[in-house]
Amino acid sequence: MKMQKSVNFVAGIAILFAIQTSNLSAAPLIQPGDRVAVVGDSITEQKLYSKYIEAYLLACSGIEDVKTFQYGWGGETAGGFASRMENDLAGFKPTVVTLCYGMNDGQYRPYADDIGRNYEANMRRIIDGLKKLGVRTIIIGSPGVVDSKYFVKNNFAPLSGADGYNQNLGKLRDICKKLAQEYGQPFADVHQAMLDTMIKAKAKMGEDYDVAGKDGVHPRQNGHLVMAYAFLKAMGFDGNIGEISVDLNGNATATSGHKVLSAKNGAVEIESVKYPFCFDSDPKSPSSTRSILPFCSFNDDLNRLTLKAKNLSKPRARVKWGEQTKEFTKEQLTSGINLAAEFSQTPFDENFQNIIRAIGTKQNYETVLIKNLITSFRNFSNEAKNDPELAQAFKVVTTRLMVRHSELDKEVRQQIVPVKHTIEIVPID
Repeated sequence: MKMQKSVNFVAGIAILFAIQTSNLSAAPLIQPGDRVAVVGDSITEQKLYSKYIEAYLLACSGIEDVKTFQYGWGGETAGGFASRMENDLAGFKPTVVTLCYGMNDGQYRPYADDIGRNYEANMRRIIDGLKKLGVRTIIIGSPGVVDSKYFVKNNFAPLSGADGYNQNLGKLRDICKKLAQEYGQPFADVHQAMLDTMIKAKAKMGEDYDVAGKDGVHPRQNGHLVMAYAFLKAMGFDGNIGEISVDLNGNATATSGHKVLSAKNGAVEIESVKYPFCFDSDPKSPSSTRSILPFCSFNDDLNRLTLKAKNLSKPRARVKWGEQTKEFTKEQLTSGINLAAEFSQTPFDENFQNIIRAIGTKQNYETVLIKNLITSFRNFSNEAKNDPELAQAFKVVTTRLMVRHSELDKEVRQQIVPVKHTIEIVPID
């Protein structure tokens, strides 16, 4: 009897721990005031998925005072960043780092044990080094994919070049997953997200529709949205941008980030400080984020601005949001529609593009700041150790350059202004 009580007690503790762990994992890993460093090779230096991540954190997440810095470096391997990270991260002092290496580490040849050993050793150097620098959360991202049509190499027989190298990249992905589990850090499966999306997209759009770029390696806007999706999911976001509920016989309500200004006869005016993520307009071009949406669950998982309507008097209703109008059934509106997914034009589009442009200006400065200057301080590390005045000079220069970075960051935030928008619901037969 005593043993049974002990077993029950242990089981109860285990259940309680599981519940607590589940609750913790449901919350975003990003905290107010976090400083997020987006790190990787030339794909990161393209400054596309890094812009999408930053825009989401600032405009969509509802988390206050998050700062982001892009550290992409063309041609870099994990070992390259391991050698520069202490110097290059010093001015920004990140609390969160996203990693995306492996494309160059795979050496563009069939997988071999030496590739895996070197990659794992260098990723360990990075993770251990970041922990020593006080980084709280390291989101270990896998490499992406090469394009099934446009990556053409003849050294992977009997496989095609793309199948052969994606097999290699899949092995490196497995190493990233193992390291994330070992270190207790989040894992972003960029590889599988891009591979699954590429298969679906090409089946519908045709092989000419590139997902990993016309050079086979560097994605355009479509592939970068999938990369951002993988990292944002790893950050733990639940995708709830907000909910607006309209009672056609009464008032309207809205969740945090959205304020109802007026409501009458199915017409609601709202002011929102929390944006849905907005997309480029072209539904077919690989240079458009919108074109990949049918093949990626970005809207379902990360971008839900829900409209619900109560007491509809007829079986259908016409909904006008901004300048666009669409029809929905009573059942759809009762259970809720995702405005961000249903409407290809939104009242947030212009503001969102202004945010993206301002982020682009800031991230362009970050590339110049790191690659053209700050990383060069490493060349004088021995002299700085023996010359306090030189070491202090480097600190002064870094501080002054980061002041300009803060100004550009402020300019980004100035673009995030409240958006007033109107929803009109008209019942129809």
